[in-house]
Amino acid sequence: MNSINHAKELAQLLTAKSWKLALAESCTGGLVCATLTELSGSSAWFERGYITYSNQAKTECLGVPAELIESHGAVSEPVAKAMAQGAQINAGVDLAIAITGVAGPTGGSKDKPVGTVCFGWVIRNVAGTNITTCETKLFDGDRQAIRQQATDHALAGLIQLLKN
Repeated sequence: MNSINHAKELAQLLTAKSWKLALAESCTGGLVCATLTELSGSSAWFERGYITYSNQAKTECLGVPAELIESHGAVSEPVAKAMAQGAQINAGVDLAIAITGVAGPTGGSKDKPVGTVCFGWVIRNVAGTNITTCETKLFDGDRQAIRQQATDHALAGLIQLLKN
């Protein structure tokens, strides 16, 4: 399934629950937000997006502790989790997605090669508490292919959480 189909399915799920979504994107640079806002009427369920490309932006806009970035690196599940939580809290929404990674062709390392992308999803459950899920994936291809795969995975992951 491609991103626009994921966006349509997500729109139906969020509309049915009267929930709103926020995004915190780094390596995808707003691609997920752009995909979601391709849909007419997305303002009913999409609240806002943060493109926090630099570490400073992650700290200033989302409240990610600088110490967390220093100890784990910007491309890590703890940072993706903090990004998602910060987006949810700042936007006052029911759920949020965060993406941070190495889209390449530069910037990779032995421990975090090009294509490494970390995801964080935070969702408010029926008890009113938050559940946060994180995952790291390694995607293949050029910069655009990695960014597109990350977009698809972020949306598919949220759909899966909403259905469970």
